[in-house]
Amino acid sequence: MKLDLLLRNADIITMDDRRPHATSLGIWQGRIVGLDEDLDGLDAAEVLDLDGATVTPGFIDAHCHTTWFGLGLGEVDVSGARGLDQLYALLEADMAGGKSRAGTSGDLASADGTGPDQQAGWLMATGFSQTHHGGEFPDIAVLDRITGDRPLFIRHNSGHMAVVNTAALRLAGAESPSFPDPDGGVIVRDAGGRPTGLVQETAQQLVQELILPYSLEAIEAALDRATRHYAAEGITSFTEAGIGGGWIGHSPVELAAYQRAVANGRLHARAQLMPVLDVLHPLDGFGLEAVGLDLGMASGFGNDVLSLGPAKVFLDGSLLGETAAVSEDYCSHGHTDNTGNTGYFQADPEQLRRSIEAAYAAGWSIAAHAIGDRALDLAIGILTDCAEKYGPRALPNRIEHASVTRPDQVQRLADAGIAVTPQSSFFFEGGDAMTASLGPERIGWAYRAASFLAAGVTLAGSSDRPVADGNVLRGMQAFVDRRTVSGAVFGNPDERLSPRQALAAYTSGAAAATGTAQAKGTLTPGKLADFTVLSGSPLTAPDIAGLRVLATAVGGAFTHRESSFRSPVRTGRTAVGPSSGITFISTATNCS
Repeated sequence: MKLDLLLRNADIITMDDRRPHATSLGIWQGRIVGLDEDLDGLDAAEVLDLDGATVTPGFIDAHCHTTWFGLGLGEVDVSGARGLDQLYALLEADMAGGKSRAGTSGDLASADGTGPDQQAGWLMATGFSQTHHGGEFPDIAVLDRITGDRPLFIRHNSGHMAVVNTAALRLAGAESPSFPDPDGGVIVRDAGGRPTGLVQETAQQLVQELILPYSLEAIEAALDRATRHYAAEGITSFTEAGIGGGWIGHSPVELAAYQRAVANGRLHARAQLMPVLDVLHPLDGFGLEAVGLDLGMASGFGNDVLSLGPAKVFLDGSLLGETAAVSEDYCSHGHTDNTGNTGYFQADPEQLRRSIEAAYAAGWSIAAHAIGDRALDLAIGILTDCAEKYGPRALPNRIEHASVTRPDQVQRLADAGIAVTPQSSFFFEGGDAMTASLGPERIGWAYRAASFLAAGVTLAGSSDRPVADGNVLRGMQAFVDRRTVSGAVFGNPDERLSPRQALAAYTSGAAAATGTAQAKGTLTPGKLADFTVLSGSPLTAPDIAGLRVLATAVGGAFTHRESSFRSPVRTGRTAVGPSSGITFISTATNCS
């Protein structure tokens, strides 16, 4: 037998408790064949001497928004603006250019390929957060002066609100003070009843419906851009948290765009896709009331490259936006009076229960977006009842974010086998604001980590990108130190993780939460050869975030390499990278 690739002289962290460390790893046909002495006597087409570099299982981001992120890379990025004058200047500069990034990217065409996208003519911007502007939102009068009759849509980085101009509201028919708020959303108005330009939660759809759908070509290009970025950060797998509909989806045929990206070599990481509950529809054939996708496809359908995950359902809103459903009032902190504000559900709880049960009955696992503790109560109750009535599903049920979890809820999650995805990426920039919103009595419940693991809850590392920073190494460091921008420790200091626990969150823990632990998450013989090469060990580095991703591989094929991490010259000679000391030795004959 001849291996395809042999890694040697490496610090290999397997994350497999049965064999936690190795120095050599062999790969054949995209799978791990063995470690160290397992490889004695085996030849390889390529041998890579890593000169002591660290190899870990490939990083898994268990909750992100890849299409949204990729599209945002082609829009006006206002995330770096500090102060509204800087934001206005960025919009003015784009207007002076006379074009929309989204409408003229060269990647956009109609869904059938015959004409312009819905986004043409719009000014699309991304990355806004009021926390970058002293808590202030843009003045719609200033936005109107800048944009005139050109409709504007600025995505809030939480995804739970957006800022629009009067032209956009007029197109949506929502300009009038008497226009009613949609169920589960708010068109924010001033004291005179005039819209301020801020649309929250489901109210965003009034404008988004004018923009959607994005074309297959546009989404495919976005996936290419986004997953190249992922590969550079060591990410080999991700879960797309909401496709196909609702305010989070980009096209009713979004899955087709993913399939095209795979076929055309433009998807550079393995993808698990969560369809939003809104796109499931009634199905006959189950002998009961059930909703799903045509032909009865459900969670787990697909292969190692592209598959369907749980159905995604939103129960509540955002903690930073103070729309998450909590059991006690938010605390007033200077710019707003929160008396009586406990957030709200996205729909009537009984309707949410019926919708979730109908999907579960058709074979779907459920990923419930539940941020506040009141929403967690609803989610745990529904998911527990569904499991008791219909039995387990192919993939674990999940609670996305689980941001405010009371002590009594932790064990209930463990007993129900529900996985959680609390994002450490929120700690640095959002931690101080969330501390002010929750107050001193509840802040210890925020974004738990160590207590989840101690109780036996499956914890998945994730970013919620582009809502927050998607860099996994920075995410691991955040789990370890929990520092906010002010230098404070966010929440309960006892919730900090060890470096090994932080690494597990993005490898073995994320694999378990996504129902793929049998194929990835550890460097174990028989599993997929997905790995990340780092400049040092995240278990011992004084600053995990300071490590470099030298290379990333999916199925043994490199999706990213630093310039110093060159491909071997396949002549049987040794090729050494210019700065890393990494050596390639090829035993193959010259292929040229």
